[in-house]
Amino acid sequence: MSKYKHIKEEAYEANMQLPKLGLVLFTFGNVSAVDRDLGVFAIKPSGIPYEKLSPKKMVIVDFEANVIEGKLNPSSDTKTHALLYKHWEKIGGISHTHSLYATSWAQAQRDIPIFGTTHADHNTVNIPCAPPMSDEMIQGNYEYETGFQIMNCFKERGLDYEEVEMILVGNHAPFSWGKTAAKAVYNSAVLENIAQMALLTEQINQNAPTLKDALIKKHWERKHGPNSYYGQ
Repeated sequence: MSKYKHIKEEAYEANMQLPKLGLVLFTFGNVSAVDRDLGVFAIKPSGIPYEKLSPKKMVIVDFEANVIEGKLNPSSDTKTHALLYKHWEKIGGISHTHSLYATSWAQAQRDIPIFGTTHADHNTVNIPCAPPMSDEMIQGNYEYETGFQIMNCFKERGLDYEEVEMILVGNHAPFSWGKTAAKAVYNSAVLENIAQMALLTEQINQNAPTLKDALIKKHWERKHGPNSYYGQ
């Protein structure tokens, strides 16, 4: 039995949620699950339809994007995952989709404004959109540079990846992460829902105000604060 069986199964289950949640079309997405003690992660193989996936087909990769176990090529976004795992040490899973509404905001190169309490339940700030990659980065190690594109945006804006677990990559698409692969997928679904609601909000009222600070604070803290009371 492979010592990586647990993360292969975790990655497989998380990947299978993407089509169920309507977050991917064809093979437009991937999820990975990490084992910090082993220094590796499991990720979806490149270009394989979801209905043909299995835990055994998940590819094991280290934080330098070297394939450790697996007969298939890993996702084309593997180097992005590897870089984020290497530098953001408290991430347990990463999800990347080209979901319709979140990707549309990314293509528009716009942050998603914090219009309502659904957004504030998950973030206290606008969902950031990283600037499009420079020509030098594009012509270099593209997928590797995408990781820096994400991290640089967080650094420049003073954001904490443990609090803001999602980003739009300008002209590209969203990435989300979390303590587990399942949480990363959850965040992808939340991001897509928030993106759709924000678009509709601006269509209904192009001058819609963003949420006031008191409501942002209340909704974030009731779910995440030291005296949180949301849930069981």
